[in-house]
Amino acid sequence: MSEEFKVIETQEAFDAAIKARLERNTKSVTEEVTKKFEGWLSPEEAKKSADHIASLTKEIEAGKATIADLTAKNTAYEISSVKMKIAREFGLPDEMAERLAGSSEEEFKKDAENLSKLFAKPTHQPQPKSTEDPGAMSGVEKAFYKKNPELKGK
Repeated sequence: MSEEFKVIETQEAFDAAIKARLERNTKSVTEEVTKKFEGWLSPEEAKKSADHIASLTKEIEAGKATIADLTAKNTAYEISSVKMKIAREFGLPDEMAERLAGSSEEEFKKDAENLSKLFAKPTHQPQPKSTEDPGAMSGVEKAFYKKNPELKGK
């Protein structure tokens, strides 16, 4: 039924005798650990995942910075457009549009109204003052009457 007991006298003989037992035990422990940690990440996979998450986080931060920059530029263009429209509405030179002060359209309009008073075009053109007698004829008039003596001139 069973074999007779043999005394093991060397390490090599001992290793050969228990080799099958060690392999069976190692296999069962490996299967048990594999089953227990099934679905978990290995340390190498966890490091790769952490590195990937870090790179994605950097990309997200760069994207947020780009969005903030573009939003700021868009806001500046919108404000500039509103200022230009108001400046033209109030008859201000284009160069004065960016000098309008305020934080809302109503404030820009109030400032433009005040500035338009400075840049208002006069309703009448003043006549240049002559150094001559006001009743005296101009050179053109004198030449006209000289050519046309039959007309009465002063």
